[in-house]
Order: sequence, then C-alpha cells, then structure tokens
Amino acid sequence: MLQDKTILITGASSGIGAAAVKLFADAGANLVITARRKDRLEAVKAELNGARDRVLIVTGDVNDPDSAKAVVDAAQNHFGGLDGAFNNAGILGDLGPVPEMRQEAWNTVIQTNLTSCFLAAKHQIPALKKQGGGAIVFTSTFVGHTVGMPGMAAYGASKAGLIGLTQCLAAECGQDNIRVNALLPGGTKTEMAGNDPEFLEFVKGMHALKRMAEPEEIAKAALFLLSDAGSFVTGTAMLCDGGNSISKT
Repeated sequence: MLQDKTILITGASSGIGAAAVKLFADAGANLVITARRKDRLEAVKAELNGARDRVLIVTGDVNDPDSAKAVVDAAQNHFGGLDGAFNNAGILGDLGPVPEMRQEAWNTVIQTNLTSCFLAAKHQIPALKKQGGGAIVFTSTFVGHTVGMPGMAAYGASKAGLIGLTQCLAAECGQDNIRVNALLPGGTKTEMAGNDPEFLEFVKGMHALKRMAEPEEIAKAALFLLSDAGSFVTGTAMLCDGGNSISKT
C-alpha cells in the first residue's frame, strides 16, 4: 500500500508510532523515524529484519523547529523526497483541575501536542508539493471531541486544536494534491495508558467493544489515511475508538 513511498513518523520509539514503523515497512515504505530516544529507535529498527535498509533514524525533539526541518531534509537527502507524514508524537501532561494547573504545565502540553504539529506541517507541506502531492496524518483523540474528561483540559484542548489545524490545512493544500487528516484513537495499550489494572478496566468499559486497542490497530487506520486506499479522504477527524464515542454503558 505504500510501496516505495517515503513516510516520516514522529513518536516512533514506542506505542502507536513503533507499531506504525513495522506496519509501514511491511507495506513497502521507506521510513524516516524520529523521537528523542535513539536507543529505542534502534530497537524498533532492529525488529524489522530485511527492511532495515529502508529505515533512517533521525533523533530530535518535535518541539524544536530545527528538528522539524531536519527530519524533512533527511527524507529528501536520503530517499529523494517525502510522500507522507504520520505526526504521532504527543504527551498526556499533568492532570488536574484548571484552577490548580500551572501555566507552564498547560504550555508544555499545547506546545508538544499542537504547536509541534504546526512546525511539522510548515516543513512537510513544501516537501510534499515537490513530490506532486502526498498525505499528512495527525494523531488526535476522542478527548475534547466526543467527550470531556475531568482533569484533562490541556490534553483535550491540544488534541481538539489538531482537528482545527487539520481542517484548515486540508482546505489550503487540497489544490496541491495534499490530503490532511486527523486520526482519533480510543483507549490504546501504550506506555501512556499506564499499567494500573483498575484504571485500565475502567477504560475498557468506556468502549462499545469493551476492550482497548492494540497499537497495531490504530497504525492500520493511519496506513489507510496515508495510502491510496484513502485517496478521497481529507479534512476528516476519523474515529478509530472501538465505539467509545457512542457507548453509554
């Protein structure tokens, strides 16, 4: 589905991002993978066996404008261009009521989850134009879109902001054959979800399917949006939430 396409993945060292690396490599893509932890990226790459020569590691912080440019430059210099990007990096941040939240904590979440995607798009879009088009996917969430959750104002606001960014970029870039979509996972078995059995059981119950997603299941949805299978899909907030948004039991 992505044969010989060059795809950039942020937050590729664990969770959904790491699952996407394997899935996209199996689909034939050349990959530029980035995160802050080089050892984790190396471990992800080491699991790919025959596809390792099609994976380029570029360490960096998505909050750094220079890093946002460097990963795109690396894709162009190493693979000859960029065909798509899965902007997946993000944090949960500090949880708690707004009156008790430090502005620094708020700013960190907004910067990491929303502003970093502005920086990414700023450099990815010109590269995609050079290729004659492509696709961008941002990882958003159901929090702040289909449901509000106490203590998660910064996280929900940052991820809801990604949907607005998605819609505006889709309208701006459609004439250049660039599709832009937001992917909204439900509860997923990642490090961010933690390992508290009571909490995880509560999260399972929020979903119509009464379970959490495997990271690979969310990566498959990203693959659809980045590939030609989603060729007429742009500007969407696509739920992949196990029925979380419609479940009241």
